[in-house]
Amino acid sequence: MADTPPEVMRRYRAMLLARSPEERLKMGCSMGATVRALVRASVLAQDPHASPAAVRRALFLRFYGHEFDEAEREKIMEWLGREEPESGGRRVDLLPRPEDGRGP
Repeated sequence: MADTPPEVMRRYRAMLLARSPEERLKMGCSMGATVRALVRASVLAQDPHASPAAVRRALFLRFYGHEFDEAEREKIMEWLGREEPESGGRRVDLLPRPEDGRGP
């Protein structure tokens, strides 16, 4: 569906491209985080007592389920269904956090 006039689309694109790459990346990351939060809230609205594993499985199915065949989906769902992930529940940070004294 294209309900936006071409001139408005050109102006919008120019406004986005006028931002720095860092700003555009931040915008994209923020939008992704918002989408994940909305989907998580939707899952919990349907089942307020859903376990963390059930939430992980539901998020996987909503975002990526269509990209895998049945057998692959089942393997992934089984792994995501574990109450204790293989990482031992440990959070692994790829970037230093400010509270570590190593961040920006």
